[in-house]
Amino acid sequence: MRLRQLALLAAVVAALAAVGLLVAGRVPATGGPTAEGDSTGHFEQPRDQADAAGRAMKATVRTQAPAPLSAPAARGAAGRKDPLPASSPLAAAEAEPSPAIGPLFYTTGGIPAHGCTASVVHSPRGDLIATAAHCVHTGGFRTDIAFVPGYRDGAAPYGVWVPVSVDVAPEWADDRDPDHDVAFLRMRPVEGSARLERVTGAERVRFDPPRERPTRVLGYPNEAERPVSCQNATAAESGTQQRFDCERLPNGTSGSPFLTDVDASTGLGTLAGVLGGKDEGGDEETSYSPYLGQAAKKLYERAAR
Repeated sequence: MRLRQLALLAAVVAALAAVGLLVAGRVPATGGPTAEGDSTGHFEQPRDQADAAGRAMKATVRTQAPAPLSAPAARGAAGRKDPLPASSPLAAAEAEPSPAIGPLFYTTGGIPAHGCTASVVHSPRGDLIATAAHCVHTGGFRTDIAFVPGYRDGAAPYGVWVPVSVDVAPEWADDRDPDHDVAFLRMRPVEGSARLERVTGAERVRFDPPRERPTRVLGYPNEAERPVSCQNATAAESGTQQRFDCERLPNGTSGSPFLTDVDASTGLGTLAGVLGGKDEGGDEETSYSPYLGQAAKKLYERAAR
């Protein structure tokens, strides 16, 4: 009887652990350093903290200095559009990295680990990335973040980048409102003075996008060294949330871009959402994004100034 009880207990513990991983899968590692921003949801990253994150990343990844992309690629999708047929089966699979998409690493506590995904978006300064607010603000702004666009197998082919500033909506900072689960970060290189968009290219941003569009989601699972991707049409979950049905978008894919109008030659597209929002991104079968309406547009404009 005791052996049977122990076996049952072990099964329960394993099940709870699996549930814990699933629930925690769409949120970054907890326990990292945080700081307060101002009442608008704006945070200026102290340079010494960003430099510390950059040093931790440089000690972990292989870096190289790529040549800047051409101006058309840096401006976003402009060529022949990929029709983005739904994946079959409807499940994410390993994909080639995109220069404009990469994992967010959290550098505190030993070896840096990535826990979310972000994408470079077009802006006047050419230095902006988009992700989910819960990836950068949980009880305060994370101060140990580094971004590695195009990451693959321990390599940083487009360098390591750290925040200059971070912007979330006050509705997120105050109440974790899932309808405002989006963030924009201005970035600088750990080395040199290049503008991010000139190195990686950038996704365009579309506010008030159509509700139902063929969409590609590409992001980095926590334990993976390469991204996964899935394609399907989005649908309205509510007036303020978008829905994307696809299995196997697990831990670490929070913040991944919802891309429409993808250029078949560059892989760049139009950002119409970020994986987050309802249930901080969803579960293993369905992902969500807050609808990028006028509130998101104002947040983008504030971050880009």
